[in-house]
Amino acid sequence: MRRIIVGLLAALVTLGATVVAAQVQSAPVAEVNGVVITDDEVTRLIGMQLARLEDQIHQFKLQRIEGLIADKLLAAEAGKRGISVAALLDAEVTSRTGIVTEQEIEAYYQANKAQFKNQSVSAVLGQIRTSLQNERLATRRQAFVQSLRAQAKVTILLKPPLVYRANVNIAGARVLGPGQAPVTIVEFSDYHCPFCRRAEETLAKILSRYGDKVKLVFKDFPIDQLHPQARKVHEAARCAADQSKFWEYHRLLFAGTPQATPDQLKASAERAGLDLSAFDECFSQGKHQAAVQQEIDEGWSLGVDATPTFFINGRPVSGAQPLDHFIELIDDELGRVAENAARRMKQ
Repeated sequence: MRRIIVGLLAALVTLGATVVAAQVQSAPVAEVNGVVITDDEVTRLIGMQLARLEDQIHQFKLQRIEGLIADKLLAAEAGKRGISVAALLDAEVTSRTGIVTEQEIEAYYQANKAQFKNQSVSAVLGQIRTSLQNERLATRRQAFVQSLRAQAKVTILLKPPLVYRANVNIAGARVLGPGQAPVTIVEFSDYHCPFCRRAEETLAKILSRYGDKVKLVFKDFPIDQLHPQARKVHEAARCAADQSKFWEYHRLLFAGTPQATPDQLKASAERAGLDLSAFDECFSQGKHQAAVQQEIDEGWSLGVDATPTFFINGRPVSGAQPLDHFIELIDDELGRVAENAARRMKQ
């Protein structure tokens, strides 16, 4: 009986916390002619930016923590030796760091000549020497601190911020990959955006690496202010999707120079193996104007303000990030999926 009562109390506490959280999230923050604007509405619009700021704050704290850890390790070692921290650093860092040679200065100058704006090597000799010497000292200091850390017990207790996940609607979207893939990558893209073009290679590597564990969802987000002709390209791509040739057409659009004229778009349609008559009818009538605008509006509502913007299981990633960044997030998501599956098995 006692166990049942405790369980009921726990359930009530959880329910109460959920209700309170819901009330806080939906608390009114403004009112216009009797129409309430809630905190939840605002959060949906700026959630991605807030998550980015929280991550930056976390990283800033981590940097400061690492600095304090290093300071304490150096102070402890200096105390053991009965000397000052300055004397310790002089003995272990400064005296063990080689002097930068003239040959190294010349090599650096030649490799970075453009940044010196036609100044002779003699004019920037001192600047280069100081920069290279400081770099060596920093490297040596870091190595010494790491050696001290390896012998100490160091635990970082700072918790990372909660993972932010946007609620991205993918119903009816163009999908590449198995529907049941545990990781969904949604891309808001612009066919005339050079960074989106660059991201195509990264996405191809991701799909090859993860196989049926990942699916890619494409969303229209042409930015009229930057690429005024791109919107029509997105409409053309949707016409290709009507013939189940979206991804073939999509690759052609990103493969060459940016296309926008009806003749260019029709030529790509022919290369993709489309029925040109049906394609012409779809494109000339502007069949998908409203659908493209709907996805643009959806992007703005999620806080998308640049392309490409990705959502990995709802977690935002801005810009054409390197492959390693995507791998880190995807592996983390796969790990979470595995943990949740194991937890369900135990229940």
